[in-house]
Amino acid sequence: MLDLLFNSLITLLVVIDPVGVAATFVVLTREMTFQERRRTAVRGVLLAGAILYAFAFMGNGFLLALGIGLAAFRIAGGILLFFLAIEMILARPAGHRTTPLEQAEAGEREDISVFPLAIPLIAGPGAITSTVLLMGHVWHSPWLAAGRLVTVALALAITLLTLLLATRLMRLLGVTGTNVVGRVLGIVLAALAVQFVLDGLQGAGFLP
Repeated sequence: MLDLLFNSLITLLVVIDPVGVAATFVVLTREMTFQERRRTAVRGVLLAGAILYAFAFMGNGFLLALGIGLAAFRIAGGILLFFLAIEMILARPAGHRTTPLEQAEAGEREDISVFPLAIPLIAGPGAITSTVLLMGHVWHSPWLAAGRLVTVALALAITLLTLLLATRLMRLLGVTGTNVVGRVLGIVLAALAVQFVLDGLQGAGFLP
């Protein structure tokens, strides 16, 4: 069980990419004071947590209402995460998770905690997909379900810590160090994405 929970935590951390989010956070909050930056980080992580927990509890019911099986969602989610992994391996900044129009809108706003920090930078498509998939078949085991809900909280707590230390972290790693970390995590995410697809194919009966 501990192995499963550890794997869940790593999956969420890789998908959220706290270092990449921190790099964007530094740029978006460069004109804020330390107190404003801290409030923005806390608010953004709390909002992202609300979104992820909503999908953790209601994601499966939402899929059932749409007539989508978990196997199909695993395959689609795996493909989505694989494209995200390619972006990370190519060292594309986290800001590319938003469109140019979204980035322009974010630059005009004083409060960036909701958009783009909470969504899509933290609770983006990859994180939402991973949360739904991780919670898919665990409700039969209360302890495992509770454990995975705790891993979501841990991933968000680590993300918050990274945001609070963002300026120091970026100064320490630099552009090259940030890209190296992103590439390594991208390779891990690519492997996880392939595993999601294989699990989906197995659940659909295409693999033994």
